[in-house]
Amino acid sequence: MSGIKKIDGGVTSPKGFQAASTAAGIKYRDRTDMAMVFSKEPCECAGTFTSNKVKAACVKWDMELVSSGRHFHGVVINSGIANACTGEEGFSACRKTAEAVADTLNVPAGSVAVASTGVIGMQLPVDKLVSGISDMSKKLSDSGEAGTEASKAIMTTDTVNKEIAVQFTVGGKEAFIGGMSKGSGMIHPNMCTMLAFLTTDVNIEKSLLQKAISEAVADTFNMITVDGDTSTNDTCMVMANGLCGNEKITSEDKDYDVFREALFYVCRYLARRMAGDGEGATKLFEAKVVNAKNTKDAKTLARAVVGSNLSKAAIFGCDANFGRFLCAMGYSGADFDEEDVELYFESRSGRLKVFDHGIPLDFDEDKAVSIMKEEEVTVFIDMNEGEAAATAWGCDLTYDYVKINADYRT
Repeated sequence: MSGIKKIDGGVTSPKGFQAASTAAGIKYRDRTDMAMVFSKEPCECAGTFTSNKVKAACVKWDMELVSSGRHFHGVVINSGIANACTGEEGFSACRKTAEAVADTLNVPAGSVAVASTGVIGMQLPVDKLVSGISDMSKKLSDSGEAGTEASKAIMTTDTVNKEIAVQFTVGGKEAFIGGMSKGSGMIHPNMCTMLAFLTTDVNIEKSLLQKAISEAVADTFNMITVDGDTSTNDTCMVMANGLCGNEKITSEDKDYDVFREALFYVCRYLARRMAGDGEGATKLFEAKVVNAKNTKDAKTLARAVVGSNLSKAAIFGCDANFGRFLCAMGYSGADFDEEDVELYFESRSGRLKVFDHGIPLDFDEDKAVSIMKEEEVTVFIDMNEGEAAATAWGCDLTYDYVKINADYRT
């Protein structure tokens, strides 16, 4: 893994990045609900955003800033209200949020991204946003605790905060990537994921930063699903301030490869954390497809398996009903011959083959149950038709998912 080391920390681990959080009372009354990530040094910024035709005002704001090529200084995130389907008033809230950061921290408003998560169709209380920014600007810190608290402030129905940091060497210099994300429901990305914010002190050209994040997202955040719903607010952004001191990465050389590998590691970790924390979930559900005809088919098959409600219910009930997984593969649109397929259930409790080249096997049901009771369960599928592979992540479908979403707004 090219000397990449996971360390304690999050978005404040890279040099020059600070974070803060506050309880602004935007929707929640008993917890923090605003976060800020900030770098005094201007950053190159790249991002990917939802493909949903209905895009939140904050997504439109950030897409415009990223495409402009401007340098960034930070991002402000609120939880509780999504600022989606809010018209011009919603876009104005984005502008006023950025202007408040500009006035407080003496940076251009056009260098400030904004992000929101929560209920669709409600207007943001701008006065509370501005007050929250004033409070956070006084509390900005590069401490690990500040990063952790920021990751907690962006949660909605998440049960745990999600953050990571890695250390590696690029151009002979010690470098870091930190990240935080949120996501538990309305997760079926078709670009990246819910909300994810990554920081790095690597000095890298913007076009290469965009290439690296786009490729990482394709095989991580785009390979998770909880409920089949692609959010209006999906945003993944990475900011690079160059403070580690490496010679600027301007080509796809060895330094770029190391950076890309580290970025992929961070994205994969956060994606798995989100999939396992799906609303009401008790298990991380992984589908691993190997020896498929091509990568497109491998991804299609893996996503179909973890996205099937019947498959998810079987994982919840510890029911080794392999027909549900084969059914999902069959309607996925991928081309394959079921008589080439081998299917296994795997977890830390063992591995069990249940289907072999078109023939159901007489397997030990008790062994199957013990495997499927674990917190992480894998359906391993060998297509025996090529050399391509893909992995997708989801979660089981439980009674609590319906309970959570039946009264989410009220």
